[in-house]
Amino acid sequence: MTDAPTRPRRTRGGGGAARRAARSGVKFEAAKYIERNIPLVELLNEEALELIEDHAEQVLEEIGVAFVENPEALERWKAAGADVDGERVRIPRGLARKLCSTAPSRFTQHARNPARNVEIGGNTLVCAPVYGPPFVRDLDGGRRYATMDDFQKFVKLGYMSKWLHHSGGTVCEPTDVAVNKRHLDMLLAHMTLSDKPFMGSVTEPVRAQDSVEMCEILFGKEFVQNNTVMTSLININSPLTFDSVMMGAMEVYSRNNQACIISPFIVGGAMAPVSVAGTLVQVLAEVLAGIAYSQLVRPGAPVIFGTFVTSIDMNSGAPTFGTPEASQILYGAGQLARRLGLPFRSGGGLCGSKLPDAQAGYETNNTLNAALMGGVNFMLHSCGWLEGGLVSSFEKFVMDADQLGALHTLAAGVAYDENALAMDALREVGPGGHYLDAAHTHANYKEAFWRSDVLDYKPFETWVDDGSRDTQALAAVRVQQMLDAYEQPPLDPQTYAALTEYVSQKKASMPDAFV
Repeated sequence: MTDAPTRPRRTRGGGGAARRAARSGVKFEAAKYIERNIPLVELLNEEALELIEDHAEQVLEEIGVAFVENPEALERWKAAGADVDGERVRIPRGLARKLCSTAPSRFTQHARNPARNVEIGGNTLVCAPVYGPPFVRDLDGGRRYATMDDFQKFVKLGYMSKWLHHSGGTVCEPTDVAVNKRHLDMLLAHMTLSDKPFMGSVTEPVRAQDSVEMCEILFGKEFVQNNTVMTSLININSPLTFDSVMMGAMEVYSRNNQACIISPFIVGGAMAPVSVAGTLVQVLAEVLAGIAYSQLVRPGAPVIFGTFVTSIDMNSGAPTFGTPEASQILYGAGQLARRLGLPFRSGGGLCGSKLPDAQAGYETNNTLNAALMGGVNFMLHSCGWLEGGLVSSFEKFVMDADQLGALHTLAAGVAYDENALAMDALREVGPGGHYLDAAHTHANYKEAFWRSDVLDYKPFETWVDDGSRDTQALAAVRVQQMLDAYEQPPLDPQTYAALTEYVSQKKASMPDAFV
């Protein structure tokens, strides 16, 4: 997949090789995760929140949730005091909330480069890229099935993107590798082509276990058991159903102290009620049950309150994105997560457009801003999402990642210290002057304004001379510039060899399966 770095170092447990790699790695600008210094949107009043919480408890007690083909889960629930009838679990009022209380309100996800560690919870926002599309698109090749080469390019772009804090997980689905083996190659790419945090596999419990074992090679077994080095996405099969595959993966991660995003996957009007309040009732019920179960597996296991909700076009049945109702649900779910004292996942660069065009821009911006103002702590799909999640777009990846810089600036709030109030500049310029040559401007201009690395602000004549390129064309140039500038972050050769040997042995131990 990639050439191993040649720096000769001996490996030590507990992340020692990672710390040495950080000291000798390629130097480029990478922003720290966002820490908000601004107020959040509190959409729902106390009465509304209490009613939603009460009705969610009612759903759990009266309707219950299904744990499908998972006898061990049913036994855990029965021992905890739930009413288990077949695969239906009815949870007494207050039990799920009590179990959720052992989950941490904030945790650190460690990267192999400690400078890239992220804090998830509280006032933070961690941005991770698109997750899951089987197709990719670029300006030259159009829409096509994703390959491992595409996957590796996205990991490199994520590593090189200043405002992206996390390498993500399945940034596209590499269809040229067998289904039962591709998770190994994807994990190896995240571990070797980037030194940012990453996500583990959830498509089978055994693949989750492979993810843990590869992390034990990368970080050291003891370090993994005592620290969180992966965050992984566990989708609830809405409405109110927990399947054995996702729950099996969650059990693996919870047992090993690795974080899970417990997230309903909802198309409003199809998998949840058409009303905002009704959807929030279902979201809270599902999340309470899922997080409570993680704590039955291992009290104190790190989790994230997840929400992925989109509306539906009642004419075509297609999901829609960037709508006001989706933002309302995001804002409300964020309030519910904060009342539980849990980190919150939602948002992203979501859109239904087939191209990185004006529709994509409008819909993406609506969701990115809602995520910032709604208190999201972990934003999956921050960049690259196209066509309702069917496509990972190279151009949109860099367009979205660039715009994440605006979120950093907005989140910082407004400074009002002596320098920011600029009385010296006001005195120097006086009436009728200009500030371009003022001492204050010279001292502050480099950091005064956020600047895009993609968008065009040239005069019309210069823009025409440069080829009259639209944003997609400019983004394509940026993609190539970033890939050309990419240098692989150093990794201890012994660790690299152990990882590649693990992958080779695992892949050789089973025949290819493409379903």
